[in-house]
Amino acid sequence: MPNSALRILRSALRTPHSTCCVPFRLQRAAAITPARKHENSHRKQRMPNPFNQQIIEEFRANHGEVGGYFEGARLILLTTTGARTGSPHTTPLGYLPDGGDGTILVIASAGGSPKHPDWYRNVVATPRVTIESGVFTYEAEAVVLAGEERDRAFARAVEAEPGWAEYQAKTDRTIPVVALRELPKAGPPNINAGSMGKAIKVVHDAFRRELALIRRELTDSNGKPTLGAQLRINCLTFCQGLHNHHTGEDTMLFPFLADRHPELSPTLGRLQEEHEQIAALVEDLRRVVTADDTDPVAVLPEVDRLIARLEAHLAYEEEQLIPTLDAATTTT
Repeated sequence: MPNSALRILRSALRTPHSTCCVPFRLQRAAAITPARKHENSHRKQRMPNPFNQQIIEEFRANHGEVGGYFEGARLILLTTTGARTGSPHTTPLGYLPDGGDGTILVIASAGGSPKHPDWYRNVVATPRVTIESGVFTYEAEAVVLAGEERDRAFARAVEAEPGWAEYQAKTDRTIPVVALRELPKAGPPNINAGSMGKAIKVVHDAFRRELALIRRELTDSNGKPTLGAQLRINCLTFCQGLHNHHTGEDTMLFPFLADRHPELSPTLGRLQEEHEQIAALVEDLRRVVTADDTDPVAVLPEVDRLIARLEAHLAYEEEQLIPTLDAATTTT
């Protein structure tokens, strides 16, 4: 497959890198974890923390999924430049979605330690970082939030997971909140998959996981009078990501396949019709979660309808398109 075709296919899979709010548990482990080097780096790395290294290896092997104590957490691998050594250090961190542009938040709690974690000192010294989401690897800028912006973000985190407040109560320092904002990149995104068929499956599985996490968060919110601010953002971030993904397929992937594989025309037509049906369900969900005083109980049926319809759509798309995409990739 020509490189230009691969660029088209990869661009069609672009989506915000958002992929259950239990991230505070990671802060006990996420101190300093030198792991993989940045590309082209020749500096010597320190030996990795064995516990963190195990998480890193499992994360990379399973496209962002980690089991055991951290099962169901939203995780990234954050690679920073050491403030003292200049060498790359990779740390697994829990994160919070912060909107449809792909910005995410990480919290420098260090388990309530009196000192900031090493990764935080690193990003203060060198804000440019590398993020692995499990699906994508990309460059970002770390921005330390200040004043009311920091306080609002931290309050959202505490509302979603009270453990953050417990950590703040243990230390005299104000626990920092850091926004990680993706830097513009020419060309298609860097998808962590060996073929285009695998890339579609990896992206789809990320949507499946995120929607399942949102459903669990809604279930855990039963009894609360209104939808939490962070859960609202989680829902809206998912909606925007799915919209972006389907738009990329409709405008790049499907035309590319239709041109080279006319026999797929009926399949592609059906998939585009399903995109329109799913878009209507997404809009219903968006409307419910943005309403004032939304009851979590009212959101759950909308999520269940979307899960059922989306799962059928993703399964059909994978069945019909992955063999063609993988065959094309292997003939490159």
